[in-house]
Amino acid sequence: MLIIGIAGGSGSGKTTVVKAITEQLREKVVVIPQDSYYKDSSHLSDEEKKEMNFDHPDSIDFELLNQHLRMLREGNSIEQPVYSYITCSRSKTETITVNPAEVIIIEGILIFTCKKLRDQLDIKIFVDADDDDRLMRVMARDILERGKTVETVIERYTKTVKPMYLQFIEPSKRYADIIIPQGGHNKVAIDVLTATIEKSLMSQTVKQ
Repeated sequence: MLIIGIAGGSGSGKTTVVKAITEQLREKVVVIPQDSYYKDSSHLSDEEKKEMNFDHPDSIDFELLNQHLRMLREGNSIEQPVYSYITCSRSKTETITVNPAEVIIIEGILIFTCKKLRDQLDIKIFVDADDDDRLMRVMARDILERGKTVETVIERYTKTVKPMYLQFIEPSKRYADIIIPQGGHNKVAIDVLTATIEKSLMSQTVKQ
């Protein structure tokens, strides 16, 4: 089993990179999004929810994420949480069953900020992108998928997304084994990355 972490700022193109890898490796891969492991905030008022900082490491349930990753490595299935950005809550009735696979990809903006999680990763990848490009992608995603207004998105970007990127996410780039510039549009880097993954899988098979 190969466990790969893919980090980078909001809107950097992480999802595009993950999609490109899964398309080439297909059934060998399962993807675990960091976003599924946001702490449940259903107990907060609507006003408190509006002030939530999704870009701070404290917002992530790293204890559960690390536990699930260990279970997968040991060959056990997990019940991945289902989180809603709309209600800022974790579903109490619904989970997603994830079975072990040859390649496990953990994807999220904050995954390199947790040492215990970093220590479980075989390959660490940071997807880099221009700030303006990231802002445009964040705006498009939050407006279309999360029902936000342009004003709300810009305010959040200014207040939390950019400051948290500079404080936590950008510095975590130093832990990466591979940095992909130009976000998810760097086909050469993605092809090299996929070849590296396949080579690692082959060497593991030979050792076994």
